[in-house]
Amino acid sequence: MSAERRSSEGRVLGALAGERLDRVVALVWECSRAEAARLIDQRQVVVNGKVAAARSQRLASGDRVCLLEDPVVSPSAPEPDLSVELDVVHADEQVIVVNKPADLVVHPGAGNAAGTMVNGLLARFPEIAEVGEVGRPGIVHRLDRGTSGLLMVARTQAGYQALTAALSRREVQRGYLALVSGLPADERGVVDAPVGRSDRHPTKMAVAAGGRPARTHYRVTDRMAAGTGSPREPVAFDSARLELGLETGRTHQIRVHLAAIGHPVLGDGLYGGPGAPGIGRPALHAHTLGFDHPKTGRPLRFEAEAPEDFSRLYRLLRG
Repeated sequence: MSAERRSSEGRVLGALAGERLDRVVALVWECSRAEAARLIDQRQVVVNGKVAAARSQRLASGDRVCLLEDPVVSPSAPEPDLSVELDVVHADEQVIVVNKPADLVVHPGAGNAAGTMVNGLLARFPEIAEVGEVGRPGIVHRLDRGTSGLLMVARTQAGYQALTAALSRREVQRGYLALVSGLPADERGVVDAPVGRSDRHPTKMAVAAGGRPARTHYRVTDRMAAGTGSPREPVAFDSARLELGLETGRTHQIRVHLAAIGHPVLGDGLYGGPGAPGIGRPALHAHTLGFDHPKTGRPLRFEAEAPEDFSRLYRLLRG
């Protein structure tokens, strides 16, 4: 391959022509054959723009192979980095809650080897290096890079096991705020539609019959009529502010579900959301987080106000 090892994409050179796809993935990305097979089976490998269907697929010279998920490759431990600024809203002996700013990546991965939230946490809580997965220590759930807000991190292995189990039982309450295009017909509703990798655009998620079950609750909290497009009323489309709750936590779930019902998140160009003044990311913020403490069982609930870029856009939409 012409790509460097562990790059997310590469082109097959003559030396690998004729080889099976699973062997090429294992060789180039330095993961086990079993890990390569897992990625292919879970539709995370794309060849020439199409999701690969078989491990045994033979590759030809010039074929482009792309990985949509970082392989597990016995990763080296992330390095602590005190320069990563963090807003830690809660910390005890079992769990940490962070208010993540937009544009901060949660953990190291392809293209983001350092400068992540995990690097910052390791500098402040070095014990999490022994918790969970080596490459993403302590991480129980994630937020997209462009999404701001609350997420929890386990500080002990016992806490990690308890919190991941609570997530799988749907006992963790996660609330979001979103600014969306258009005016929903109903004041509240539930989007119940499976989410999986898009067949047409492999780097995107989509509502798909073969996807994983996904449910998103929403409530309209404000409706904003279109402006004139003038400097005083620059947003020339209707919009709404929503509060959302997740029953499940699929990749891009809220963004996909809102786009599917015709109300994409403002600033979310990947899923058809129109651009909006002053915000260069999806207008999506994880504003509440609730769960039972992994050791004491005491209910914990946290709230985080929307950051300034979100609030400024909301004020602008309201006129």
